[in-house]
Amino acid sequence: MMRSLYSGVSGLKAHQTKMDVIGNNIANVNTVGYKASSVRFADTLYQTTQAASGANAITGKAGTNAKQIGLGVSISNITKSMSTAGGTQTTDDALDLVINGDNFFIVNNGGTNYFTKAGAFTVDSSGYLVNYSGNYVMGWQPDQTDPTQIAVDSVSKLQIMSPDKVTAPPESTTAATLTGNIDMNDKTIASTGRVTQYSFYDKMGNKYTAKLNFVQNAENTNQYSVSVTDILDVNGRSIFAVYNDAGEQTGPSTVSMNFGSQTDIKGTMDDTTGKIVVESKPISLVFNSSTGKFESADGATSEVNLSITSTANNFDTMGIDFTKMTMFANGGTSAISASAGDSAGRNAGKTSGEMTGLSIDGSGKIYGSYDNGSTVLLGQVAVTSFSNAAGLEAVGDNLFAETLNSGTFDGIGKDATTGGGSLTSGALEMSNVDLSAEFTDMITTQRGFQANSRIITTSDSLLEELINLKR
Repeated sequence: MMRSLYSGVSGLKAHQTKMDVIGNNIANVNTVGYKASSVRFADTLYQTTQAASGANAITGKAGTNAKQIGLGVSISNITKSMSTAGGTQTTDDALDLVINGDNFFIVNNGGTNYFTKAGAFTVDSSGYLVNYSGNYVMGWQPDQTDPTQIAVDSVSKLQIMSPDKVTAPPESTTAATLTGNIDMNDKTIASTGRVTQYSFYDKMGNKYTAKLNFVQNAENTNQYSVSVTDILDVNGRSIFAVYNDAGEQTGPSTVSMNFGSQTDIKGTMDDTTGKIVVESKPISLVFNSSTGKFESADGATSEVNLSITSTANNFDTMGIDFTKMTMFANGGTSAISASAGDSAGRNAGKTSGEMTGLSIDGSGKIYGSYDNGSTVLLGQVAVTSFSNAAGLEAVGDNLFAETLNSGTFDGIGKDATTGGGSLTSGALEMSNVDLSAEFTDMITTQRGFQANSRIITTSDSLLEELINLKR
């Protein structure tokens, strides 16, 4: 009877532990990234009152089984359901991430790495990517030799909004494209010429406007002279002139220009007007007189270089492409246009830009968007996996720590897309607690606890009867 009493006590303790686990699961039904726990029971020690015996051929007696009395129940294990993903909740916050797969985010607190499924991240006052408990999100940095690529190395803190990253650097213009049609019967282009212009940027992000004039050759109507008549700054002032405080031109500047084969083009003072004009050194633009298609510019069938030399040396050489131009009849009207960049819009240059937003792609790469149109790679969120994720130790705040039975983190991690996984931005993984299963377990646990309490009360009644034998 004493054995049954203690078996009942062990049953009460085991079911109370299971109820504790169920209560914790239900309490965390809305905890981001929470993994539900489950309890497994195991029978405990046995008292053998008679050992098993084998058959005896001499006596003719058959074998008998052992006689054992169990001494109760114990907790075999409490394990987390790591492989079951929780539902996805859309947040529309670019820094909220869901892991699609068995990987974990890596966060750091006080120099120690922890692991989590909760991808609710934000940026702290120093520009670091952190979770809401103040742990640094770990990942990889852009390659210093090629900032468009990631250098996969030991994980480190991701400072995605440092002072040097909230502003995108300017880019100088290195290409320009002329398009449109010149009509050889255009009277204006045959006399004074037609001017077209385009805007471009120097290395510092300063904006300028280049003016080009097209004039038809009087003898060969399929040939045109093209000259750069001026280059103006953002205030509309010629870079070839020097200005006083009143905005008046006082003389030519030291700026010079090369346009194709025409070199050392400078500003000169017009004695009649007292204004600075750019020396007229045009190149020749030739079209096929039969087809109207482009043939050459300055004798070349490709682009013509325009370079500007100044004291600050802040201009890059621009390759100007005339090959898209034509010479078709159009009622005596020409339509010429120019734009910075090549035919695909590349190398158009831009001014410096302020960060307007962040985005994270499926591999965890973080990009900054800027108001000048730039998109800059800022880093990459790394993930990791474990051979036995259930062996991780929960330490609170949705964090897990590695143990001797979980496997170890190599300090580098891996790309989220390795093995077919990915990250989803703008969403969070919710708790994987199944309330229907938890309530069912609660019912069976309650009944198990009640049944074990009956073992104790019934054994007590038997002891009372035994005591009552002596009156």
